[in-house]
Amino acid sequence: SPLGRSLGAPVDGAGRVRIEPDLTLPGHRNVFVIGDLASLDDERGKPLPGVAQVAMQMGRHAVRNILRSIEGQPLRAFRYRDLGSMATIGRASAIADFGFLTLTGGFAWLAWLFVHLMSLIGFKNRLVVLVQWAWAYFSSQRAVRLITGDTSDR
Repeated sequence: SPLGRSLGAPVDGAGRVRIEPDLTLPGHRNVFVIGDLASLDDERGKPLPGVAQVAMQMGRHAVRNILRSIEGQPLRAFRYRDLGSMATIGRASAIADFGFLTLTGGFAWLAWLFVHLMSLIGFKNRLVVLVQWAWAYFSSQRAVRLITGDTSDR
């Protein structure tokens, strides 16, 4: 990424910044890099995947390390905890792989819906999304996404 390269830090083949295990920029203990811009290897030496699960865990860990830094405590290394993978693969069908259990079909789809609803903040947001999803499912209509305005100069 252009931003990653502009930091002057080592980057991987995708332009993601190679970071320290505590999520800091090498040589800059007060700069944290997380999410899609961060490149960090797991315990086996494989790069962590660029998925929301990793970014969310990194964000929580970075906050804890910032607080530790403010309190004068040493920073802790980030440890990714793989909670599994889920994907919808059609109308009312999905696959969910939790490592110890793999689900497919309608039950996996319901699990996907539940997990994604519960990741939203606030009851109102969950309710609104649930109603939108129910409408889309029962009406067989997808939400319309419109691009309005002049886009010629973009």
